[in-house]
Amino acid sequence: MEKTTFEITKMDCPSEENLIRMKLDGISSIKNLDFDISNRRLTIFHSGQIDQIEKSILELNLGGQKLTTEKTDQTEFKENSNQKKLLWTVLVINFAFFVIEMTTGLISKSMGLVADSLDMLADSFVYGISLFAVGGTLIRKKRIAKIAGYFQITLAVIGFAEVLRRFFGAEKLPDFTTMIFVSILALIANGICLYLLQKSKSKEEAHMKASMIFTSNDVIINLGVITAGLLVNWLNSNKPDLIIGTIVFVLVIQGAVRILKLGK
Repeated sequence: MEKTTFEITKMDCPSEENLIRMKLDGISSIKNLDFDISNRRLTIFHSGQIDQIEKSILELNLGGQKLTTEKTDQTEFKENSNQKKLLWTVLVINFAFFVIEMTTGLISKSMGLVADSLDMLADSFVYGISLFAVGGTLIRKKRIAKIAGYFQITLAVIGFAEVLRRFFGAEKLPDFTTMIFVSILALIANGICLYLLQKSKSKEEAHMKASMIFTSNDVIINLGVITAGLLVNWLNSNKPDLIIGTIVFVLVIQGAVRILKLGK
């Protein structure tokens, strides 16, 4: 048995962990995966060569880099029996906030909230694929990943078109109070998801460091929408909302491309 450690610089929330798990699913030489999101490290226990595993990780474009490979005597690994329940929990939270942010974004005319809702939907897709593809064939997993990826890209492109329309048109200002209030709720929801998933790893991580929450892209996006809401009010302009919306739509497309790579 060998133990190889990777640094994955763009692995900053649990949805990326699940993307990696799905990408490596089916490689028979892998015996166990040990994720450390806070330090952006992945330790893989495997037999034989690491080449196929390393290639699969690099294909996700998450900034993966092999650090060390060493022999190990460890052959038994603790299974997390609650993983499926946890995935359902975070899926429901993310999908609920997709509905909330999409609805309030359309009502308040905020593209920042609409874009963030798609980011929540993207995470829901990742957790959903993890759940529904478990025990299924590789072909089934790839088919689900392709559908999710293309659907996500379609929504993001529609969002881009709406941003351009609002940029060149005379639109009413988005409701900055709704932007800020809903984004604070989404921020709390993301923190809860990250806390639940990290807490499940081991008892030592039950009291998660606050700094770890703020390594998540999702949380940074929420803070961006809150900032955009303040700027909308201060500058009396919808441009900050359109800018943050554009940035998030780009991130959503990047996430969709990663999901599509699972379908190859």
